[in-house]
Amino acid sequence: MPVALLIEDDPQIGQLLIQELAREDWQVNWCRDAGTGLQMLQSQSAAMVLLDLMLPDIDGLALCWMIRHQSGVPILILSARDELTDRVLGLDAGADDYLVKPFSVAEVLARMRALIRRTHISSNNSEDWLLAGKIQLSASRHQVLVWGQLVELTIREFSLLQYLMENLGIVLTRDMILEHVWGWGFGGSTTVVDVYVRYLRQKVPWHDTGAELATVRGIGYTLKLVNG
Repeated sequence: MPVALLIEDDPQIGQLLIQELAREDWQVNWCRDAGTGLQMLQSQSAAMVLLDLMLPDIDGLALCWMIRHQSGVPILILSARDELTDRVLGLDAGADDYLVKPFSVAEVLARMRALIRRTHISSNNSEDWLLAGKIQLSASRHQVLVWGQLVELTIREFSLLQYLMENLGIVLTRDMILEHVWGWGFGGSTTVVDVYVRYLRQKVPWHDTGAELATVRGIGYTLKLVNG
């Protein structure tokens, strides 16, 4: 039986998720504050973290960042904060998906299943290095190297580059990128894709790598190999 760690201070939501997830053969370990959540994550294995952002001790975004830097466990944020900036901040803090309250339990379960599938695929290929010219990317090590030199990227920038490298030479629409990198049902504008492409262009030293992150006008982007 898979275990989900629920960090949520609302007793009604906590009880609801424990009851409903049990029907789908999930065991839910529930705590109401960030400190206890970190302790539970360190002492008990979990296949998934369900995280509220408004916690009594520290902000959930800070907790999300701490969890991500300790573990690769999938993180699904469940929050009443529904602004685009909140979602972007949550995903940049390391969350894999973001669902706004009030939510349906059916959608929570669907998001959880999608994250588990994505994690399973990633783990099966965790030893593979992706190559694009002189750019190397390792999902298992969470590293990007250009001519052997480490390039520092945020989690979202890394995920974007990984998706582009997995589809080398293929034109990806903004909607495709948004759904894969930010998660199904993100709800934000595709302009966030343009913003993060610009970040990648600034951070990766593309010159003389043999690869180019190209704009396909009116469609999206493609990572392609170039001569010379």
